[in-house]
Amino acid sequence: MAVNIADYFKAHLATPDLALYRQFRGDTWADVSVAELAPLIGRWQSAFKTLGLVAGDRVALCVKNSVDWIAIDLAALGLGLVVVPLYVDDNPENVAWCVGHAEARSLIVESSGMAQALSRSSTSLPPLHVLRPDSGDDLPSVASLLPAAAGAPVFQALPETTLATICFTSGTSGRPKGVMLSHGNIIANVTSCQETRMARSDDTFLSILPLSHMFERTGGYYLPLSLGAKVVFSRGVAQIAEDLAAQAPTVMFAVPRIFEKFLARIDQTLSGSAAKRWLFAQCVARGWRVEQGGAGPLDQLATPLLRALVARPILARLGGRLRLTVVGGAALDPVLARTFIGLGLRMLQGYGMTEASPVISVNREDNNDPESVGPPLPGVEVKLGPNGELFARGGNIMLGYWRNPEATRAAVDAEGWLHTGDIAEMREGRIYIRGRLKDILVMSNGEKLPPQDVEFALAHDPMFEQVMLVGEGRPFLTLLTVTRETDEKLLLDRANELLKNFPRWVRIRKVIPTQDPWSIDNGLLTPTLKLKRPLVLARFKDAVDKAYADEGAASAEAGKARD
Repeated sequence: MAVNIADYFKAHLATPDLALYRQFRGDTWADVSVAELAPLIGRWQSAFKTLGLVAGDRVALCVKNSVDWIAIDLAALGLGLVVVPLYVDDNPENVAWCVGHAEARSLIVESSGMAQALSRSSTSLPPLHVLRPDSGDDLPSVASLLPAAAGAPVFQALPETTLATICFTSGTSGRPKGVMLSHGNIIANVTSCQETRMARSDDTFLSILPLSHMFERTGGYYLPLSLGAKVVFSRGVAQIAEDLAAQAPTVMFAVPRIFEKFLARIDQTLSGSAAKRWLFAQCVARGWRVEQGGAGPLDQLATPLLRALVARPILARLGGRLRLTVVGGAALDPVLARTFIGLGLRMLQGYGMTEASPVISVNREDNNDPESVGPPLPGVEVKLGPNGELFARGGNIMLGYWRNPEATRAAVDAEGWLHTGDIAEMREGRIYIRGRLKDILVMSNGEKLPPQDVEFALAHDPMFEQVMLVGEGRPFLTLLTVTRETDEKLLLDRANELLKNFPRWVRIRKVIPTQDPWSIDNGLLTPTLKLKRPLVLARFKDAVDKAYADEGAASAEAGKARD
């Protein structure tokens, strides 16, 4: 069967006035219609032909979410080129490595700063053009590449298995792997998402996650494009709150961290009033019971009143029209989900990975258990393998890893099952993720512990800003934490108070505090805000070794005293 992802745009050429996108230009928001976007796609296709690019050549793209990103992507896909999306906030060395490994024949970057940093990092870059160059520099700009005008865009019909994109996973350790997704893979995933009927043509999406992340690219770009829904590009992390209020989206794809920050601001607002905190807690608790079908008559009566008084002003900060948010990319804290669902926001946790284009499962509006990641999408099969590992199979599963057949064989077996690396349970058709196989802590006493639930319990407390549990091959658990508190005994006591409902052996013996946040800039978070556990552990190796050595010495001294 011949297909092309860019046909999602081609289908709208019959409605040239349809506004598909909105972005901030100069000092105002402006809509971009089909009629405005089509010639820009054509100009990019002309530029690619001038560069001598042919079907199968790779085009690397390190640009912020924008209409330009969309035009470059659709132009490349339409010609059968392969798009290599890169994170604009990744370090230049990693970007240069990905560009080189993909053997890209063209590189488009956002700014002169990134172009100059890349030039310092590598001497073997392909022809590079800057989308928004600084005034006065002599770097080649996109303006010099694009013709003033070009013909109508072309969208070639391609075999389903034609490579569409190479997406480099933001690996938590080692070099990223290049996930190869075909036109058929991505279209299969979009089709499955359509069949859930959660997104509609009259929706307005707010795009906040980078389009280099497949969660945003499939869910927040290709899916709305397939429906003709509008996408508004947020100006950036610092302006998300303003953009939500101003643009009033109805749908948003997000990572949990976005809502964690929003909830922290709510907590600050409520901190000075016991009455407000009580009303907020009542609104959440009663609203949650209503949403989950366990409400009594008093809950049914009180919830609308509490939501009008408490929830409406809070949700107004999200624009007041947000009917649905799908959260993925990282595990969703059940407390966070219960809070926003209790306030009246439909928050659906989904699950996937780049290798699955990326969505494997998602909760449904009428059947939402936020502690699960929902049932699999239509057309996606799942099963549990050895050690409870989740396997997935379907038309959305990747072609393999770019020039890494060994890793491909390890990830996708001969029957086409993707080995996700996640431990899961299956109950009543829903998937419950219990942690990453590689993150399970196996202590020296034989106890096995997925760290995620413990870390969630600790991260609820404002005393702990970021946390990571340590204990692999060790006799007890140690906590690494970013915190403003310096009293280690106070931190230790508070941590174990928060863990009192866990099994008795799940207790913290040592706390290692630091005041410096773990971030993308210092290399301890991936561009998708996942913790790079091996690198965090390496950064604090001396302190961790000392903590266990000190405890061992103390135990030895105690033994001598008893003797």
